[in-house]
Amino acid sequence: MSKIVQKDSLLNYVERGSGEPILLIHGLFGSLENLNMIARALEQDYRVVSVDVRNHGSSFHHKSMNYKDMAQDILDLVEHLQLENFHLLGHSMGGKIAMQFALQHPEKVNKLIVADIAPVQYEHHHNEIISGLLSIDIDEITNRNDADKQLAQYVDEVGVRQFLLKNIAKGDQCFYWRANIENIANDYAEVVKGNEHDSAFDGETLFIKGSNSNYILAEHRAEIGKLFPKSKGRIIQGVGHWLHAEKPAAFNKIVTDFLKLNN
Repeated sequence: MSKIVQKDSLLNYVERGSGEPILLIHGLFGSLENLNMIARALEQDYRVVSVDVRNHGSSFHHKSMNYKDMAQDILDLVEHLQLENFHLLGHSMGGKIAMQFALQHPEKVNKLIVADIAPVQYEHHHNEIISGLLSIDIDEITNRNDADKQLAQYVDEVGVRQFLLKNIAKGDQCFYWRANIENIANDYAEVVKGNEHDSAFDGETLFIKGSNSNYILAEHRAEIGKLFPKSKGRIIQGVGHWLHAEKPAAFNKIVTDFLKLNN
């Protein structure tokens, strides 16, 4: 039985299962539902806490998208939940939040799992998506198809548009944004920054890459090794950046095997 909790001062989260705790952190423009498949796979053996990061899902809105600030959000939540030690899994931007937290609070993280992201600076490759989302006149749309038509002028891929439009919800009288697109857009330069810290995370770390994705490249190995010296890598063949959704069985097995290793 899952428990949904929302507080103004904390990240929104869903908690399910029992056992060793593990936190799941989604990526940019997503929500905690994005990682439901791995959450369901883990809940039989673990206490799974899935979070909505700031400006996403049902969590609070804030102008900052700085990784140190978002790592503090995780700290506030785990202190509220009275979690001393836990595993941590993040996808994409959520992976960067997870890495930043592990670097700042290594004593709290047992094992770290990073899905298809590296601790490096990236190009501003979401500019068209951001422009498209900001172009949607939320007050004028009468159904999701209206929003899709507007977004299609900026985003060609139907699947990407469907994912992005999950950020629009329908109220009693009108549609509204769940995510705070303006806050994300205004501080997007922080989102693409690399992870920074004075010391490395010396815990067990697993990087999982989609073979068709260019988010983790050979040229990133040095930075990964510097910050996460005990890290290992796994590649899932035939998938892109959304590896956990494209091949959930393979992704889930890699995660569960890594968590059980040496336990």
